[in-house]
Amino acid sequence: MPSPRGKCQLNFARERMWEPGYLKAKCIELGLENEFRLYRIRLWKSYLFSFFLLHFFVTAVHCTLLLTTIERRSIIYFDVALSVGCTLVLFLVLSVNFWDGFIAKHTWYMFGSSMFTSLTLVFADLTVSIYHHYVHNWQLGSFYDTYIVYMVYMFLPIHFMSGAVLLAVLVSALYIIYYVQFLAEGFPQFVSQLFSDGGMSVDLVHYLCLNLVGIFYRVINDTVVRSSFLDRHQYIKEELWLRNARIHEKHLLDSILPPQISEPLQKDIQNRIVLTKRGAGIRSLSALERAMAIQIHPDVSILYADVVNYTHLTTTLTVEKLVKVLHDLYGRFDLAALRFKVQRIKFLGDCYYCVAGLSNPDPDHASNCVALGLSMINEIMEVRNSQGLDINMRIGVHSGDLFAGVIGEAKLQFDIWGLDVTIANVLESTGVPGFVHISGSTLNNLSQHRYVIKDGPEMARNHPLLRRYRIRTYIIRDDLKKDDEESDEDFGELSVLSLFSTGSRQIYTNNTKSLKAIFNAELREEFRKMPVSAFNPKTLFGIYRQKTGLKVPLNICLKYNDSDLERAYLKQTDYMYKYSMLLALIVGYCLVYIEVMDTRIICPLCMILPAIVTVVQTILTFIAWYKKICWTRFGNKPHNYSRISCIIFRVHEKILASPGIRLVIYLFLVISGFSVMCFIVMSCDREEFALAIIEEKLFHYEQERNICFHPWVTSNMVSLMICQTFTFTNVPIVVKTTMAISETIAYLVLIFFQFEFVFHHSVTTNPSFPAEYAHALLICITLLTMIVKERQLEFTNKVNYHWRVELRKKETDANLTNHSIIIILNNILPSHIVDVYINSLAKHELYYENYQMVSVMFAMLINFEMDLRTLRILNEIIAEFDMLLLFYKEYYSVEKIKIVGCTYMAACGLDLNFAGTTSKSMKNNDLSPTGSIEGTNVRFLFEKELKDREEVVFVMTSYALDMMRTLAKCNKAYQSIVADRNIMDGSIAIGISSGEVMAGIVGASQPHYDIWGNPVNMASRMESTGLPGNIQVTEESARILHEFGIVCQYRGLTFVKGRGEIPTFLVGIDDNLNFITTEAKRTPSHVERSSVISLQPTYSNPDNEDDLFSISRLTLQDF
Repeated sequence: MPSPRGKCQLNFARERMWEPGYLKAKCIELGLENEFRLYRIRLWKSYLFSFFLLHFFVTAVHCTLLLTTIERRSIIYFDVALSVGCTLVLFLVLSVNFWDGFIAKHTWYMFGSSMFTSLTLVFADLTVSIYHHYVHNWQLGSFYDTYIVYMVYMFLPIHFMSGAVLLAVLVSALYIIYYVQFLAEGFPQFVSQLFSDGGMSVDLVHYLCLNLVGIFYRVINDTVVRSSFLDRHQYIKEELWLRNARIHEKHLLDSILPPQISEPLQKDIQNRIVLTKRGAGIRSLSALERAMAIQIHPDVSILYADVVNYTHLTTTLTVEKLVKVLHDLYGRFDLAALRFKVQRIKFLGDCYYCVAGLSNPDPDHASNCVALGLSMINEIMEVRNSQGLDINMRIGVHSGDLFAGVIGEAKLQFDIWGLDVTIANVLESTGVPGFVHISGSTLNNLSQHRYVIKDGPEMARNHPLLRRYRIRTYIIRDDLKKDDEESDEDFGELSVLSLFSTGSRQIYTNNTKSLKAIFNAELREEFRKMPVSAFNPKTLFGIYRQKTGLKVPLNICLKYNDSDLERAYLKQTDYMYKYSMLLALIVGYCLVYIEVMDTRIICPLCMILPAIVTVVQTILTFIAWYKKICWTRFGNKPHNYSRISCIIFRVHEKILASPGIRLVIYLFLVISGFSVMCFIVMSCDREEFALAIIEEKLFHYEQERNICFHPWVTSNMVSLMICQTFTFTNVPIVVKTTMAISETIAYLVLIFFQFEFVFHHSVTTNPSFPAEYAHALLICITLLTMIVKERQLEFTNKVNYHWRVELRKKETDANLTNHSIIIILNNILPSHIVDVYINSLAKHELYYENYQMVSVMFAMLINFEMDLRTLRILNEIIAEFDMLLLFYKEYYSVEKIKIVGCTYMAACGLDLNFAGTTSKSMKNNDLSPTGSIEGTNVRFLFEKELKDREEVVFVMTSYALDMMRTLAKCNKAYQSIVADRNIMDGSIAIGISSGEVMAGIVGASQPHYDIWGNPVNMASRMESTGLPGNIQVTEESARILHEFGIVCQYRGLTFVKGRGEIPTFLVGIDDNLNFITTEAKRTPSHVERSSVISLQPTYSNPDNEDDLFSISRLTLQDF
């Protein structure tokens, strides 16, 4: 059967991210190499501190043993003095590395001091041997060779690999030269006996292994440190982005809602996102379960401002000019409101209203409102003069109580209600252009001698509402204590944010540069705070707690306090596994060579077991590196791998992902290697060896030494095995330490109990110093050195992993924040310009749209008195209207624009692809009305598509009918509740108009999307002059509806403000709230639209009206 090909793909992306070359290239790409160099200097200083402790302990133990175990102490005073003296000199020379200022200017000193230290220790070690060789005729071995090589690679402040390798090779070469000159008795004999049994090749291989282990630790340490460094960089980046995103989110929320309302809303949005991602269903709320976010605010002042001649403005200016004027004007108003501590609620076309003393109680709320009103008049006069526009301001201010909050479920907007709000609105409508119209309650809160005050106009005195509540009104002409300097200062600020200022883009650029500078500064500060070692002089025994805010919850055993985190750490994929296997294989080969060359002992088990271990190691190493070899050969190029290759890939991935398998491999290699050494040692005949030594002493001739193992070769082998025990990454440090200690104890038992005679008669390191103590000291120093280094590496690994976990949390939080921002924006702005706002408007760039055909609807609930009980009902009704929008999201979407009191405003046709012109080229060219068509067909095609878009009138009217049906259902439900029976009568007046509309976002500090144009004005007039329970439309809209088969009854001529008497029509609706239809000349082009529910007989049947609400609930829940 042929082997199938192309069944697997080579995915080396994750492994490549742990390649030393890739990590270095990434640091260079991000411009972090200099910061990494500074951090690594700090890191090696911490290693140097660990070396001080280690070397002090080694020197103290060595000198203590010399002084306590040697009877003739005078012979070793030179050794002790030289050892202590070298230690003091080394500490003095190396201590300069802790002087940051000096090292920053002279980084060469780090390598220079390291070389001096290494060569000094070599000099001291060899000087002792040479001194006693010539003075006392003692042939001594070296003591510090293994220790110095480890010291060079692991502790000395050599921050570049080549320097460490060169220095370690130099140290090894010096010891080899000593062995050749003093132990091998010359170079010729060294060459002749190089590859003989027990020859010097064993020592050469030993030093080769020492250097390989040191290089491995340098590579692993550099890889982990660079990875930690890059993770920290990404962590800080995410944290800074998240912080700014949260500030942005708060700013967006505060632009529509006060904190006491926005914060619960924000948490609710994020909780819903989390539950949705977890797959938990979100239970929809019934009408009676919805929370109403409305609060009572006493003792406030309300300001209503209206732009005089606004209708003429919206019908004569181009869309770009109109948006520029409104944005500049309302931007000035926003900044002035901020200056006078007045909170803008919203603006409704030409009406701008705000409240003083709302968020925080303010005894000067009345004077602040009046000051704002006078400032707004000055602002509009400046715009009037600079733009040559015939506009003015009419302002009304009233003090009292109000309700404030949010109602509905879509396009949430903060609003105010209450009798005093209505009075403030009346004061504005009955005011005099260019002056502030106030009530008596506002005047009572003012310093009357400060203003020029006149009685209110005749229109106000005759207004029914003002007469009913006996409200006397006044006109404020001027502020006698106006602060000119402060005003000029604010004008300067206004000019900066004005759209007419050409520096708006520069502001964004400067903000971007400032943000980048802040990021770089925080990055440097965080890098400075990064921990460098578990052994910190300011802490104790590796318990890492710093006041810098960086906390790694580790105990004294370097285990996470959180057991779940510890388990997750141990279960992570080991991408450094192949390096551990390669080193283990090389060391294994070297150990086998040493075993073969060191002894002639015939031990079948000693031959079979190493062969088996070597074969297994070779296979495992090949599997570990096969993926790397394939990637090096083929890279990312498509390649069909054979079935064997695919099997090797899967086995390799299984090993990397399984801590259990890796642990089994680790234990097998460590235990089998140490077992071979034990078999070799145990095969020695102690009696034969003792007899040979006795005969040598008696007859003074040299016996054959290969009858037993060579003690120093064996000790060097055990030293390498202990090092190999610690070379495997992602094996628990407790396991590695336990295995190393077990090996050490087992070997010490062999030294002091089983083969004490053999070790005692080997070469020692100091005169009269028992050789067995020298062997034990070498093993213990190796163990201690590796434990200290392993703790440092484990600490770095644990910190790195903890940061990766925190980074994932930050990324999750950032995504959650970003998601919640999108949701909030979709609840402030129409969905089609959310991306435009994020990408463009945040840069203070102008945005506007122009549509040839949009249908606008105003729907007002009749007979609503604004008290708390009524607002509760209003909230439920508006929420039901909002849920209906979910059925109108296909093709011609219905967008909720705003709620004003009891009036619901919506529009259909605000689709970016249908816009005639926009300030940004964001449209889909495939849907563009002009597209790529050329010639005489352009006008015909545009007119045809414009004709097709008249369907928006049909869709908008369908939505209006659904609102009436929803209201009827709500009214039926409330009539069954005794307490709510008399609150409302279920009446609604709806007005619809269609035509060309301008849209855009205006406001300096609060994004507000609004639409302007004749259809907006006419829809408002159709609602205000309409009849309860009817939909009143203009003549053009009635014509379009008639073509779709909907009867529109001619009402007659209706007086409309600004237009005079015009013909109006009422949409034909029967008693069952169905359209009265006639023969249709046109049909909806998108019959699958959800808005077709308005024509379905299912919903015309009162018995099945519950189905509409169940579907509405289901759709909201899915949403």
